[in-house]
Amino acid sequence: QVQLVESGGGLVQPGGSLRLSCVASGFNLDGYSIGWFRQAPGKEREGVSCFHPIGSSIDYLNAVSGRFTMYRDNAQNTVFLQMNSLKPEDTGVYSCAVDEMTCGLGPDAYRGQGTQVTVSS
Repeated sequence: QVQLVESGGGLVQPGGSLRLSCVASGFNLDGYSIGWFRQAPGKEREGVSCFHPIGSSIDYLNAVSGRFTMYRDNAQNTVFLQMNSLKPEDTGVYSCAVDEMTCGLGPDAYRGQGTQVTVSS
């Protein structure tokens, strides 16, 4: 059974850090394009980061560049999103998605259910 499960969200004060995990089961993440997304209340989902399998490059949303780092642990078949210097505007439901070429945006992408991140004092 193919599944993506996110965890690691929670409530954190501004300036704090969180590390999100996206664990894949039923398939191997190697060779896939992987995206992290977030959706704030009342707003559309936006892409936060994307791992491109060709060239192994990673793109970041401008608003998180320099604060967020996406990386993968092949042994755990898991993708992480390290989030530092968090701001209230980073609040939202964070989810991961996987497909062959389009950062999890394609119609056949595997998608997780998401984990809530709340940045507030």
